[in-house]
This record gives sequence, C-alpha cells and structure tokens, in this order.
Amino acid sequence: MNKVLAGRILIIDDNQQILESLQMLLKYEFKEIVCKQHPSEIVEKLVVNPFDVILLDMNFKNPNNTGKEGLFWLCEILKRDPLAVVILITAYGDISLAVQAIKDGATDFVTKPWDSDKLIITLKNALELRLNKLKVKKLQGSQAILRGDIDKHFQLFKGSSKSMEEVYRTIEKVASTDANVLIYGENGTGKELIARELHRKSNRADETFIGVDLGSISETLFESELFGHIKGAFTDAREDRAGRFEIATGGTLFMDEVSNLPFAQQSKLLTVLQNRIITRLGSNTQIPIDIRLITATNRNLEEMIRNSSFREDLFYRINTITIHLPPLRERKEDIQGLAEFFIKQYSLKYDKPNIELSTRALDALQKHKWPGNIRELKHTIEKSIILCDSDKIQPADLGLRYDVSLARASDNQSLSESEKQTIINALEKAKGNLSLAAKTLEISRTTLYAKIQKYNL
Repeated sequence: MNKVLAGRILIIDDNQQILESLQMLLKYEFKEIVCKQHPSEIVEKLVVNPFDVILLDMNFKNPNNTGKEGLFWLCEILKRDPLAVVILITAYGDISLAVQAIKDGATDFVTKPWDSDKLIITLKNALELRLNKLKVKKLQGSQAILRGDIDKHFQLFKGSSKSMEEVYRTIEKVASTDANVLIYGENGTGKELIARELHRKSNRADETFIGVDLGSISETLFESELFGHIKGAFTDAREDRAGRFEIATGGTLFMDEVSNLPFAQQSKLLTVLQNRIITRLGSNTQIPIDIRLITATNRNLEEMIRNSSFREDLFYRINTITIHLPPLRERKEDIQGLAEFFIKQYSLKYDKPNIELSTRALDALQKHKWPGNIRELKHTIEKSIILCDSDKIQPADLGLRYDVSLARASDNQSLSESEKQTIINALEKAKGNLSLAAKTLEISRTTLYAKIQKYNL
C-alpha cells in the first residue's frame, strides 16, 4: 500500500459512477476524498473549509456540452478561494477551451477517459503546488508583520519646529516620485528615519527597504556587498549571493554615509546608477535593477568635490532632491515632544507606566547641547526610565549633570549657580543619602557638607 499523503481532494461531477470510480482510485493516495455531484453543493463552504485540490467537471447535464458551465464554476471557486488549485475534466479534448480555462485560473486540464497513473501524478503535483501557494501566502503575511514591526521601531516623530515642518513638506512633495534624494545631517539627527518615511509614502511602500552603511564596508568587499557575487568569485565565495542592489529591486535602497565611499569605487557606483544594470562579481551576466535611491551623509560633499575626494558627476546623480536635517540644538521646541515620545516607548518596554518628566528634568533637557542629537536624547530617556525610582524623572536620572553645568554657564549663569544645581540634583537622586550623593559627585563627604552649608541647602 502506498503511503497516504496529506491532502483533501474535492471531486465534482454529475456522473455518480465517475465519482465512485475516482473515490476507489484515490482513497489510498490522499488523506480525504470528498465527492459532490454539483458545485452549488460546496462552493459557498469553501471559504471556511477549503480543499487542497479540486477536480471539476466542465459539463453538468447541460445539453449543449459547451464547457461554459465549468468555466463559470471555476471563477466562482476562485472568488471564494483565490489560492484554489482546480483541475478541469471533460470528455472533449477541446484545446481552445483548455487554453481559456488556464487563462481563467485553472491549474491543469484532463480529458475523459484518463490514464489512472497520470491522473494520480497530476493530483500529487497539484497538491504540491497548493502547499507552495500556502507557504508563499504565509511568508507574505510574515513579511507584512515584520514590515509593520520595523515601521514601529523606526517610527518618526514629526515635531513642530519650523525647520522640521519644511522637511515634512519636502517629503510629501517628493515621496511619490522616484527622484534620488540626498539627506544631509549630523550623526544622530534621524537620517534613516527620513529615508524610511520617504519609502513608506512612496509607490514602492509594499516592496523592500534595504539599508547599507557604506562606512562599514571595506573597499575589498564593496562590489560583493553591493552587486553580489557567484560561487568561486573569490576565496570565501562558497555560494552565489545577491548584492544589495539586486535585493532592493522594486523597492528602495538607502546608502548611508555615502561620503565614506572610496574614490576608486565611486565610478563603479555611478555606472550602475546611470545604466541601471549590475553584474555579480565573477559573472558576465547583466542583471537589470529597479530601485529608488536615497543617500545620506554628515559631511559637506561640495567641499569634498573641491578637495577632489568626491566625484562631481556622482554628486549630481544622487542629489536630485536635497533634504537638510537640523541638529537638535536648533530645534529646541521639539525636545519636550521627543522626550515624551521616547518616554512612552520605554515606559512600556520596561513596564514602568505613568512615568513623566519633572519640570526641572525638562529644563535640563532643553539646556543641554545634544552633541549626539536625537540618538543621544533617546538613549538618555531610556537610561532615565531604567534608573528612575518614582513616577517622575528628575534631573539626576538623566545623567547630564556635567552637561547641565556647562549649559547653564553658557547661558551666562554663574558657576556657583551651576554647582548649586548639580548638588541639588545629586541629593535628589540619592534621596538625601549624603554618602551616596558625595560618591555621585566624586567629592568627599566633608566637601559636600561644606557645599551644603555654602548654598544653604
């Protein structure tokens, strides 16, 4: 006896003898065989109880025997289950009808009388096709979930500063186009977030977003990483591998730190962008690509052109549209909103609901210079959520005490006022424990006593 396969087979034919014959033939080959004499008995139930393969007769006591009734029910089945695998059966070897059936979505076409062995093979192949369709659907669903999770991770906080409003207006104007975009901004200003927002609002949003940090790719691996390679192209090339351009085809390719690209490699990148064709390392086969290119840098490319370290023709190729991201110190009005945005994220992550900023903590955030920009603010808030012992984040939780002093001094406040505030922050963090406060301040307990008396604390 053959091994029973997993698979539910539905047979629809108005001839009872044919149904009984197929039932006997197939019952040892598949898990379940269901026989019906007319599609109307089963079609509505396919939504909740689908079959793996459907054998559908094309004529149901129709005196014309044109096969049109079978084509009609084929379409009805596919409406209920778009992934249905349907094999049509008829007593007439009408090639034009077979072609029409395949065009309408049928998987295969067999004629009566059939060869039993060939029919079984056809059904097994059809079952394999159905399983593959379901796997693809599951994979697509998983990819959609992953894209959603990634989008949540890279969620963009818009803010209300005038400089960022201009950035958002530019995004709205250019996102739906395929224009190349160059994003300027200091480290930590959110260049990748802007790139992802452009992708989310583009016509390629359902396709892949691929990011690559050119500063992290060595010159020897540049071609392999970006264009791919074939097995044996170099010592460690043990299998064929697609590059970033090929993987991103149909979607968006984000090239961060484009200013770090060695001058010798810039011409290769330019050629690819001009011709929209790549060749894997070690291969002669040309592969067309279809990408939307977004690049980013924290350096002045025009100055690099003057210094002969960046190609002018490549510069004009990548900056059809330019977006300048302001540093956080130039958009102070967004600090409170950004801080609250990150507090919401990390209070959930660390199961510390209802945490908020104290007035003095917000003041400290707004006076800090933020050399690390939004990335530094994000890490500061995460750290403060972890260290906070109450439902209000205090200045000492932020870990900015030295920066606060410098910020206050730069705002024309006296050093003594800055020192006083630093001591207050340390005492609050230590909850009045002088030894712990002194340790935090890296001064002796005696010195702390003196400071407390000095500032009447």
